[in-house]
Amino acid sequence: MEEKLPKIYSKKAILGFSIFLSTLFGGVLLYQNLIESKRKKEAYTVLGISVVITLLTAVIVNIPEKPVSAIAYICGFAGGTLLSNYFVPKYFPDEAQYPKKPIWKPLIIGVIIVAVILSLAIYSASAENS
Repeated sequence: MEEKLPKIYSKKAILGFSIFLSTLFGGVLLYQNLIESKRKKEAYTVLGISVVITLLTAVIVNIPEKPVSAIAYICGFAGGTLLSNYFVPKYFPDEAQYPKKPIWKPLIIGVIIVAVILSLAIYSASAENS
């Protein structure tokens, strides 16, 4: 009997979430793919690398006196490219054969996280100006 392949997030989803949210978010999607395919050790490795890249991005973005958001997108693109073009083919060489998970759940979670962060930033800025 042929083994049924688990549903995974696509390379494009991992890259997109890495660019627009953070490499950590793309890394969590790849982490979930690896957990689904019973590769726990590799999953934690990818998650650790994603955390390191995200921390480096935070440092790099804040180097200029006035942080430039474009730098965050460039770092996200670089991190996402590493995840989707190195790790996905390494662990899922036949990725096209896997059924794909819909991106709605992580997208909703990402929007909620961004909304909370923006609300806190707006609130703290208005509190400082009072």
